[in-house]
Amino acid sequence: MAHFDELDKKIIRELQTNARQTNKELAASAGIAPSTSLERVRSLQRKEVINGYHATVNLRNIGRAAQALIAVRIQPPSRKTFTAFREWLIEQPEVIGVFVISGSSDILVHVAVADTDALYAFVIDGLTQRSEVSDIQTSIVYEHVHKDVVEPTA
Repeated sequence: MAHFDELDKKIIRELQTNARQTNKELAASAGIAPSTSLERVRSLQRKEVINGYHATVNLRNIGRAAQALIAVRIQPPSRKTFTAFREWLIEQPEVIGVFVISGSSDILVHVAVADTDALYAFVIDGLTQRSEVSDIQTSIVYEHVHKDVVEPTA
C-alpha cells in the first residue's frame, strides 16, 4: 500500500471534488506549480490510486428510480462458479455493482431499475433461472447516501 504525503492527499481530495478542473486550477487550489501538480497526478495514476474520471449520474433522472441490494448464495461454491456468475451479473443492464462477500450470502448485487415490476422481473426471470443460485434475499433501498471524497488512510 502506498503512503501519501499531505500534498498527495490534497490532490486526491480536490480531484474527487471536481475531476473536471484544469491542471492549472488544481495546482492553484493545492498551492503548487502546475508542473508539480501534473507530475503528482501522473504518479498517482501510475500507482493506480487514480483509476479514471467519470460522470456521476442521477439514477432517478435516467429512469432507474428503484434500487435494491440482492444477497445471493451460490452452489457449488467454487472459483469457476463464482467467476462465471459474476461475469454474467456485470453484463446485466440492471446491475450497477457486484460485491463478493463472506457470511450467509456469497454475492451482493446492487441493482437500479425503473420500478418494483422491473425488479421482480430481474429477480424472477433472471436470477432464479441461473442453476448456480441457491438462495436470494432482496432488500429495497429507500435512500442511498455515499461519500464523494474518500481520504487515504496511509
